[in-house]
Amino acid sequence: MDLDAVTDELYGLPPEDFTAVRDRRAQEARKSGDRELSGRIRRLRRPTLAAWACNLLVRDRPEETRLLLELGEELRRAHRDLDGAQLRQLSAEQHRITARLAREAADLTARDGHRIGDDAQREVTGTLHAVLADPRAAGEWAAGRLDRPLPAPVGFAPDTAAPAPSRRPKATRTEKPAQRPAAEAPARDRGGAERARREQHKEADRARERARAAERELRAREKDHETAETEAHRADTRRQETEEEVARLTEQLDQARAQQRQARTEARGAHDRLRRAERALTEARQQAGRAAGRAEDAGDGKPRSRE
Repeated sequence: MDLDAVTDELYGLPPEDFTAVRDRRAQEARKSGDRELSGRIRRLRRPTLAAWACNLLVRDRPEETRLLLELGEELRRAHRDLDGAQLRQLSAEQHRITARLAREAADLTARDGHRIGDDAQREVTGTLHAVLADPRAAGEWAAGRLDRPLPAPVGFAPDTAAPAPSRRPKATRTEKPAQRPAAEAPARDRGGAERARREQHKEADRARERARAAERELRAREKDHETAETEAHRADTRRQETEEEVARLTEQLDQARAQQRQARTEARGAHDRLRRAERALTEARQQAGRAAGRAEDAGDGKPRSRE
C-alpha cells in the first residue's frame, strides 16, 4: 500500500463512500506498522460534489481533458502575445468546450446517482476556466484528485481582451488629405478610447487585488480548517488506539475469566475426587482394622465362643 495508490482510489469514489474507505485504508496502514502513512491517509479530505464531478471528467473523458489542457496553453500564449485575432478564435472555442464539459460532468454524476445543482454546476464551470487560465490549476485538475473546486480566474479574460478599442485595423482610417484639418475628432476619439482602456486596466487591477485578497482569506480559512481537521484526525487516532487497547485488554480479561472458570471446574472436580479418596481411605482403614483384629484373635489359638 502506498499513498499515491490510495489517493487515486479515494478520489474516484462517490463522496458518500470516501470517509469509510479512507478510514479503512488508514487502519490497514497502521496495522501494517506504517503509522506515518496512516496519518497521511487520514488527512485526505472528502471531495465536494463539484470537485468529484471535475475528477470524473478527468477519469472518464481523457480525450476531452487533453483538448481542454491544450486549449489552455494556446489561450495563455495568445494572451501573453496580445494576439487579438487568435484570442477571438480561441475564446469561441473556450466557450464551446467548457459548456460541453460542464454538461458532461453533470451527466457523469447523474450516471452515478447524483444530481448537481446550479451552484455546483457553476463551480465546475469555474474550475474549467481556472484550468484554462492557470497552468498550476491545470496540473491539479489533470491529476483527478481535487477535494475542492478551483476558484474561477479573475483578470484572465481572453474573450474580452481581443476587442480592445486601441486595436482597430488601420484600414478604417480613410481620411482624405482635404479632410485632415478635421482629424481632431478621431484624435479625441482615440484619446477617449485610450482613457477608457486605462480605466479598464485599472478596474481589472482592482478586481485582481480584490481576488488576491479573497484568495488569501480563503487560504487562511483553509489552513485553519486543515489544522482543525488534523487535530480531529489525531484525536480520532488516539481514540481508535485506546479503543483497540481496551478491546485487547477486554479480550485478555475474557480469556482470564475463562481460565478462572476452567480452574474452578477443575478445583471442584479435584475436591470431589479428594472427598471420595478420603471416604475410601477411611473405609480401607476400617477394613484393615477389622482384618488386623481377626488376625490377632487367630494368633491366640483360643476359639471364640459363638453367641
